[in-house]
Amino acid sequence: MKEIILDTETTGLSVREGHRIVEIGCIELDNLNITTKTFHTYLNPERKVSEKAFEVHGYTDEFLSKQKKFLDVVDDFLNFIKDKRLVIHNAEFDLSHLNNELTLIGKKKISSENVVDTLVLAREKFPGSSINLDALCKRYRIDNSKRTHHTALIDCELLSKVYINLLDQKEPTLNFQNQENENLKRDKNDNLYFKKIIKPTPSEIDLHKDYLKKNLKKNFFN
Repeated sequence: MKEIILDTETTGLSVREGHRIVEIGCIELDNLNITTKTFHTYLNPERKVSEKAFEVHGYTDEFLSKQKKFLDVVDDFLNFIKDKRLVIHNAEFDLSHLNNELTLIGKKKISSENVVDTLVLAREKFPGSSINLDALCKRYRIDNSKRTHHTALIDCELLSKVYINLLDQKEPTLNFQNQENENLKRDKNDNLYFKKIIKPTPSEIDLHKDYLKKNLKKNFFN
């Protein structure tokens, strides 16, 4: 199954206050294996970044003013996520901002039906515990030292590892179809995995028999 780990950064928290998206990051998973396909873009939000948002991601108004607008990238973005399950941490936040952007340009909203919210998964698994991304990385011993600021692709990379652990998959699932194809290319006598069998020497067999005669004469079960 193909899934998309998705994260956004914004000018502020509330859509109602007119805040907009400044960055979108996506990483594709195929049967919980990270593929080489990603989607990433910075966006011109056409408004100023709030002080609190700047402290989170560090993107200045000057930098963002030089980026593309959502309208310029929307088709590429929608094609990237088409027919794939979305995996988002705190999905309500990201979907509200994405759907606001889509509404502003007359596009259909993204449905929440095919969305996995890892915040909900974590809340069910660890009730009463801190379940933000940093806390979950710490719990699962995932290195998040690169996360000096919240950036979409880094957060996606970390979330993909958290997601796998939340599903109790300590490692990505094996692609058995590819393994079967690989086996067909190998010689029939060439095993992928084996244990080496070591046979005892005649002298070792004699020593073992002698040990049994000397030490097992007594019936230990009486």
